[in-house]
Amino acid sequence: MPKKEVPLQTLSDFVPPGTADSVLSYLKKYGVHLTITQARRSVLGDYRHRYQHQPHRISVNGNLNPYAFLITLLHELAHLLTFERFGNRVAAHGVEWKSCFGDLLKVFLEARSFPEPIEKELIRTMRNPAASSCAEDGLIRVLRQYNNPEKKERRVLVEELSLQELFNTPEGRQFRIEKKMRKRFLCTEQSTGKQYLFSPVYEVIPVDRSGDRFPN
Repeated sequence: MPKKEVPLQTLSDFVPPGTADSVLSYLKKYGVHLTITQARRSVLGDYRHRYQHQPHRISVNGNLNPYAFLITLLHELAHLLTFERFGNRVAAHGVEWKSCFGDLLKVFLEARSFPEPIEKELIRTMRNPAASSCAEDGLIRVLRQYNNPEKKERRVLVEELSLQELFNTPEGRQFRIEKKMRKRFLCTEQSTGKQYLFSPVYEVIPVDRSGDRFPN
């Protein structure tokens, strides 16, 4: 996946106003090599700990809105802090990581770095952070409100569609919504007939009644 290193002085282009200096203090203290990537469907961010002469390395998807970008970056910084304190002796998203992530979130919450709706969801998140950044359904719904308006218009959440409605995934696969399960939606892939479970907050492209994909 193509990546580009981001000059530290331009970090303010990616994070919420007033947060760049605080973030930079962590990056400089630990000598983090930060890169911005193109959109990745499987992850929003990634962390690789220092090894021999290689520095700590963090990558974050560059298509995230500033609040999602900051939360993802803090998620990865929590991995760094956990490694600095415990090495590889603890679970990747165990209690130690959750404590580090919670401490980082607390710093930015106390600085009022997030709008009130995001702040409320983050306070809930701090009780038991998920293994994937921005993974809680409620947090995803709120963060999505701060996406680029053009993106919001062309994509919807699975839960916003009706049963039997067709949608395309970002990579072009087409599905029909069959029924809602306890936490997810059972959907049938049109080309294969295979069925898959989708998160209610997975972003998709709706298909109009003629079967055409709406502009992406």
